[in-house]
Order: sequence, then C-alpha cells, then structure tokens
Amino acid sequence: MPREVFEMSTGVDLTLEAQVDPSIEIVRVPFTSGAFANDLSDWSWLRAHAPEVWNTIQSVREQRAFPERNYGGWRPVLEEAARRIHLNAPVDLTIGTANPNVDFIPGYVLSTEFGVPAIMDHRDAWSVDIYSGRRVIEPSSRAGRWERTLVQDAAEVWFVNRPIRDWYAREYPEFADRLLVVENGYDRALTFPVRERGESPLVFGYIGTISGAIPLQELVAGWALARERSPLVRDARMDLYGYLDHLGVPGANMVQAMEHFADNDIRYLGPVGRGDIEATYASFDALVLTFGAGRFITGGKVYEYASTGLPIVSVHDPENETSSTLASYPGWHGASSMTTSAIADAIITTAIDAAAQTDKNRETARAYAERFSRAAQLTPRIEDWTSRLAPDLSEEKQ
Repeated sequence: MPREVFEMSTGVDLTLEAQVDPSIEIVRVPFTSGAFANDLSDWSWLRAHAPEVWNTIQSVREQRAFPERNYGGWRPVLEEAARRIHLNAPVDLTIGTANPNVDFIPGYVLSTEFGVPAIMDHRDAWSVDIYSGRRVIEPSSRAGRWERTLVQDAAEVWFVNRPIRDWYAREYPEFADRLLVVENGYDRALTFPVRERGESPLVFGYIGTISGAIPLQELVAGWALARERSPLVRDARMDLYGYLDHLGVPGANMVQAMEHFADNDIRYLGPVGRGDIEATYASFDALVLTFGAGRFITGGKVYEYASTGLPIVSVHDPENETSSTLASYPGWHGASSMTTSAIADAIITTAIDAAAQTDKNRETARAYAERFSRAAQLTPRIEDWTSRLAPDLSEEKQ
C-alpha cells in the first residue's frame, strides 16, 4: 500500500520505517478508496452534498470484488501484483496479515493457481467482535463464505491468543489442526538505563493509541482516588503518549476525561516515534496498561511493556486475555474490577512496588519476559516451515 495512504489516514512512524532491513524488497501496490480521500477539493458534488447517498453507492462498488468495506476494491490489483511477483521470482510461502482481510487474497491466489502454501495471520478476528464476543459476520453471508474458503485453503491460520483461536476452532472444527496461536510479542528487548529517581516523584507512563474503547474516565477516576489515599501516588505523575484515536481526533469520553488531567498531574504528550521509544520508557518508573473490555483482547503493547521489567498496573476488565498473559509476570498488578476503588488499589500497590524495585527485581522481570519476544513466538513456525520447504538447509543448520 502506498505510504501516502497511511500518511493521510492512520499516520506513519518514519523512525520505524527506517529500521526495515535493506534485504527486504517493498512492493507498493496502488490503492484507492474514497474513505481515505481527505482533500475536500477532490470530493465529487454528490459526496459533498449528499454524503449518505455517496457512502451507500461507494460501499456497494467497493464490495463487488471482495466483501469488505473501504478495501474490497483492492482485490483485483492485489491479485495482479501477486501473479507478477511470483512469475518474476517464484514464491515459496505467503503470509497475509489482517486486517484488512483482503490482505489474504495474494496468498489465496498463489495457493490456488500455483500451489504455494499460504498462511493467514489474524492479528484480529473477522467474524467475531473482540470486544463483545458477538459474531458480526454470519456464515451464510458473502463475507462468511469467503472466510470459510480462505481458511479451507490456508496451510495454517495464526491467531494472537487462545480465546480467539478456540472460537474459530468451534466454528471450523474440521480445520482445527491448522489453527495455531502465534502471539504478538515484542520486536527486541528495550535497552535503557534504570531511571535515577533519587527523591523525585514516581512517574507512571502509558504508550499506545488512546482509542475510544479505552476506559480513560475510569482510569482518571481511579488515579484521583489513589492520590487521595496514598501520599506516594499524590506526589506521582502520569504521562500518556500516543495518537488520540486512530485518526487523531479525540472522542467525547476522551475530552471529558482530559478535563481532569491538570488537576491530577496527568499529561498528554502526543505520539512517540519508534526511534524515541527507549528514551520514553526510560523516563518511567511504572507502566499503565489499559484496554477496552473483552476476553479476546491481547494488545501488542503488553509484550513490550513486559520487556522493560518495570512494574505494570492493568486497568481493564479482568477477563481480558492480558490478565492470563501477565499473571506470573513479576511486578504485575491488575485491577480486580473496573470500580474506582479497585483501580485505585492496583495503582497504589504498583506505586509501592515501583518505589522499592531493585536492579535485581527488574532483571528477574526482564528474564521472565523473554518468552514474549517476537523471535520466541515465530521461531517454532519458521523452523517448521524451513524444514518443510528447504529440508537440506534445515539439516545443515542442525
């Protein structure tokens, strides 16, 4: 997808792009969608004067090729690109990461037309809402039929956690053996010096998208109560980094919560470039982990947070899968419920832990978190596919 699409919609991290290995060839596949045309001068008369009508017509057009709003029209271009790339340099294995789910099309094409094994890498689910657990695509619908076709054709289907994988296994029992859990993981261990706090107040930190699903008002209320109950928290500060929602526009719940930031020593400091991530983590004594409710949710930040070795306070529904992931992490303190009092208790416990943390405590936590590295998650799958596709090479490594 062209960089301009991300620049005009979700935003880009140029510091992360600069870290892409030079040996990786990036092929930009042309993409156009009215949803990402933010320049009003490019809008048609119909879109400007009758947006509801335009949206309906646009949705029908985009989903003719593939049943996915905003992205469905990309299918023909992706198919052509997949064939061209394979004919120029034969592909041994494809991995498509969703969403959008149309990203699975190149693998499907090369699998059905050329016999190339395809992996579906689900970072989210297509048929189930990860917040409510409700099915959002019916099996008999066009999208439902497409998902079954893709799962049936795939060599493997990866999911970020056990609850999502098990949900799909119940829906597709005949394909359960190819449904695997490959967690997000962190890219590399963060290396930064322990903050020399001395007598200075504690700093709690959050890094991540601040979406409308995050219980920001509950977090602020719990933090305010913790400040009333604990002198340690009363002297502390909370710094929040990240985009306000995915498009940079705060919702009403965010605005209401942010009205209480100044009174409670909370600062919103904007997004952090990947190149500045270590310096930002180095400014914290403890981390705040917060997500929307839902047992299917395991945010990617949980693994990176753990790699720091810092104490972590979880402010989310206890049934969130993150609770299981971090249950044995040294220094993790999850709110027992989403009540103001329970959140305050968890914050206070985390503050006590952060104030007393030693270098040894931190190294113990970092050692535990090594299981969450992306390499630890992917290595078994890489080794398995290497042995299948290049057995001679696999034997040489052994």
